Amino acid sequence: MPTISMFYGIVVMMFFKDNRQHNLPHIHIRYQDSKAVIDIATGEILDGKFPQKQLRMVQAWVEIHKDELMADWGLALVGEQPYKIEPLR
Repeated sequence: MPTISMFYGIVVMMFFKDNRQHNLPHIHIRYQDSKAVIDIATGEILDGKFPQKQLRMVQAWVEIHKDELMADWGLALVGEQPYKIEPLR
């Protein structure tokens, strides 16, 4: 599972060929002991729990990088390495 970005202790990952569990384009995020799956289109949690402050940062980052995330989703679906995306600053 490639890490595509990291910022403020949050790790953002995208699995290869990961459309069985959630058919929507999504990312996996981790922060300390928290894990969640986030819908790229809406920024909403599909699965898991995440601290509200860090979730708002991820949602802002997703909004800024939505086009890049969708391009990475297309790559990951066919088993190709997604590109790294700039962290939130």
